[in-house]
Formats: sequence, C-alpha cells, structure tokens
Amino acid sequence: MFLSNYINAQMKKYLIFIPVFNEEQNVKEVLFLIKRYRNMSDILVIDDGSTDNTSTILDTIKGINKIRHKSNKGYGFTLIEGFNYAIEQNYQYVITMDSDKQHQPKEVEKFIKMNEKSDFDILSGSRYLNANNNNDSKAPEDRRKVNQRVTKKINNFTGYDLTDAFCGFKLYKTHSLKKLKLDEPGYGMPLQLWVQAWKNNLTVKEIPVELIYLDRNKGTVNAYKNIFRRYRYYMEIINKGKMYYENISSRSAS
Repeated sequence: MFLSNYINAQMKKYLIFIPVFNEEQNVKEVLFLIKRYRNMSDILVIDDGSTDNTSTILDTIKGINKIRHKSNKGYGFTLIEGFNYAIEQNYQYVITMDSDKQHQPKEVEKFIKMNEKSDFDILSGSRYLNANNNNDSKAPEDRRKVNQRVTKKINNFTGYDLTDAFCGFKLYKTHSLKKLKLDEPGYGMPLQLWVQAWKNNLTVKEIPVELIYLDRNKGTVNAYKNIFRRYRYYMEIINKGKMYYENISSRSAS
C-alpha cells in the first residue's frame, strides 16, 4: 500500500498535448485560452516542422513544454511522440486537441469532469453526438459522409458504437496507452488506434464537443479528390489492422 501511494504521488495528473503545423494565425490564442481555462495543467506543444512563424511564436510563450521537428514527420508520428512523452514523464492522463480553433479550450474541463466521475480508458470527443444541424460551420456533406462510413466500419469491427471516429479531441489514460503498438505516421493513425484499443479491451465513452469546421479548401475540386484519396487510405489502415489480428487469431488456433 505504501509503495502504491508513493508511486501515485510521483505521478503528475493531466498533460494537455497539442500537435501543431503552420498555425501562426491561431496557436498563440489557443494556448492563451488553455492557460486561462486550465492553468493548473501542464502543456506540451510539438511543432511538426512548421515552415511559417509558428516556431518563433512558440518561443515567446512561457510555461509550456516544446518539442520541434526539423522537418514534417506526420500527424500520427507526432501524436505517438506526445503519447510517449506523457508516459515517460509519468502523467496519469493526456488530453489531445488541435491548434486550429476547431477544438475549444473551454471544453477541456468537460473531459476532466467526466474523467473524475467515471473510469474509461478513452474519453473521445464527438462533433456529431449532439450536433446542431443548423450550425453554419458544420462539415461539408461529403466530409461528413466519409466520416460516417469510416466510423461505421470501425464500429462493425470493434463494436464501440462511435459517432465520430476522427475527432482528435480526446482524453487517454496513459497506462492504457502503454498497451498499444502504434506505428502509423500519417493522419490515419487514429484508426489504427481504434483497432488496437479494441483488441486490448480498452473502454471508450464519447463526449459531445462543439462542431466547428474551418476548411479553406471547402468545395474545391482538389478537396473532393482529396476526400476519395483519404477514404482509400483509411480503408487500408482498417483492413491492415483487421488482417493482422485475424492472422494472430488463426495462428493461435492452430
């Protein structure tokens, strides 16, 4: 009992982790608001090789932990690095959020309050759980359909009953993250995470978060082409994870 209490006393509780890439217009305000709403939590920012003034701006902000990549490593790579940082620095929980103002810093407290009264491995934000369909900033219909299709695929495979497989606004138990073997460096890594979370029996609860969409390429031809390319990539990740665990099961059975 004494050893357990000592270990818990050495652990820090919450780390708010923000991956950034070329966010000179937003990052300062986002960090200011996080400090305003959650000034007792530590903050980690990983700059994934920004080519604008993001790095210079971060150097002017005190009271945050910073890691900078010399070149762009990828969204998945950066998330995995943040998870490893939280584990190595003995945080009990890590909260991930984006720096482009699509995740509202005031909603961090919503995750913490839910975490304090429940016991889930992952609290996952959902923009569609209680979405206001009259919101002018809602995602374009094609984006939403891709989200719905991919989320359905994840649900069919895992049984999680998610409404938003892609929202990056989440709270994780760092102890549970230790069970995962994530290695997808691209932006589809969250789908690899869902597959591995299911295989490791992690528990999940969704929390409604505000639906804000700020895509500069909304409605362009290139945006539509990008949607189809992303969908194929997402399916590759899901199928790869599914085949991996099916092969493990078949080898175990034999």
